[in-house]
Amino acid sequence: MTSETVRRVRGDSPWEESFGSARAVAAGDRVLVAGTTAFKGDVLHGEGDPYEQARAAFGSALEAIAEFGLGIDSVIRTRVYLAHVRDIDAAGRAHKELFEAVRPVTTLLVVEGFTDSRVLVAVEVEAFDATGPARRH
Repeated sequence: MTSETVRRVRGDSPWEESFGSARAVAAGDRVLVAGTTAFKGDVLHGEGDPYEQARAAFGSALEAIAEFGLGIDSVIRTRVYLAHVRDIDAAGRAHKELFEAVRPVTTLLVVEGFTDSRVLVAVEVEAFDATGPARRH
C-alpha cells in the first residue's frame, strides 16, 4: 500500500500522541477506528453510566468515520469492551439503538479494566467504503 491509499485522522485522545497512534485509519476500502471511550478531551461523558458511555463512545467513533465521508450504514464490525459484566445490558441497549438497522458483526468483551478507572465502556468500529479509496480526499 502506498501513502496515497492510506489516510489517517487524529482524535482528541490524550494517548494518541504518547502512543504514536491515530483515531482512525483508512486503508483501501476499510476504515478502522481505534478503541474509543466516552472522553471528549478531558471530559468523560456519562460518568458512572455504561449506557451513556457507550452512546458517547460510538458517537465519537462515528464522527471518525464521517471524516472519510462514511455514515453508520457503512459499519460492518463493532467491538464493545466492558469493565464489568453487569453492564452488558446497558451497552447492548445503546448498540441496538444505534445499529439495529445496520446489524454489523459484533464482539463483546469484558476486560480487566481501562487506563482510567472511570471508563466503563470502550468501542472499536470497522467500516467498509463501497466506493473505494478514490472517494476519500
